[in-house]
Amino acid sequence: MIVCLCHRVSDRDIRREVSTGTHCFDVLQDQTRVASSCGSCHDCAREVFETACAQSRCAHAQPQAESALRMF
Repeated sequence: MIVCLCHRVSDRDIRREVSTGTHCFDVLQDQTRVASSCGSCHDCAREVFETACAQSRCAHAQPQAESALRMF
């Protein structure tokens, strides 16, 4: 879905940025220009970003937890 109409940024674009290491909304705005013009998409963009960050943290934490369990 298109999140930012002004700069044609989709939820996929936001998730891709998070998957490549962007974990700061200000940096996301600098890289994609999402929510930097009219601002009407700010809440939606922030929600998609935070969800993607949470999913990214879970994905990174799971392999570490599994390897820690194997130690015992």
